[in-house]
Amino acid sequence: MRNLKMVVEYDGARYHGWQRQIDSTTVQQVLEDIVCRITREKVVIFGSGRTDAGVHALNQTAHFKTSCLISAPHLLAGINSLLPDDIVVKQLLEVAESFHARFDVKSKVYMYQIVNQPIRSAMYRNYAWYVRTPLNLNEMEKGLAVFKGTHDFTTFCGKKKGNYNCIRTIKDVRLEIHSSGLIRLYLEADGFLRYMVRSVVGTLVELGMGKRTPEELYDILQAKQRKDAGITAPAQGLFLVEVNY
Repeated sequence: MRNLKMVVEYDGARYHGWQRQIDSTTVQQVLEDIVCRITREKVVIFGSGRTDAGVHALNQTAHFKTSCLISAPHLLAGINSLLPDDIVVKQLLEVAESFHARFDVKSKVYMYQIVNQPIRSAMYRNYAWYVRTPLNLNEMEKGLAVFKGTHDFTTFCGKKKGNYNCIRTIKDVRLEIHSSGLIRLYLEADGFLRYMVRSVVGTLVELGMGKRTPEELYDILQAKQRKDAGITAPAQGLFLVEVNY
């Protein structure tokens, strides 16, 4: 059996997330169906992790095992020829049998885009959160720095079952300001909880609106209560940028 690693870019607007589901179209399902057609065998594609409905990826990493003898370059070309326009496999290569796209991850980088201007953007409607209220970016930068390091992120986790470990280490954070009111927030961590980035962003936007202070974020982290954090930012502004191994 060969172990093939793929790097996938996708526009998540039309999909119900990455993970295959019974009643909804997902990115994993589309990829698996096409790879199965080409290899003529049952193939399961393992991603580095889930992305939610509407979330995008610039470099999602996945792997699958196959006994198919088609070379990686030809298989890559065949897959891309059958994929819809909003999904593309950017790279496909044979790797060690032991490689696992999820379990071998060292860190992931997510980016969140906000359009902050008086008039909404037609071009970014599926790729950013439109916030009309002027945001205090200096306060948001101070708040973003609070999250750096190792913390219990229970406050910023979606609904969880059982004794789920919510301790994560955020290795790097930054805020970039681009033209036309476009703001980009970057977070790199050893792992992310469900809705974690979107909850952090929602809280930072409330901070930028003057509804919270950077000092309050320490107490919010310690509270371990989802109700103490801000709203969950919309999915369309979130991008999985990079997966590091």
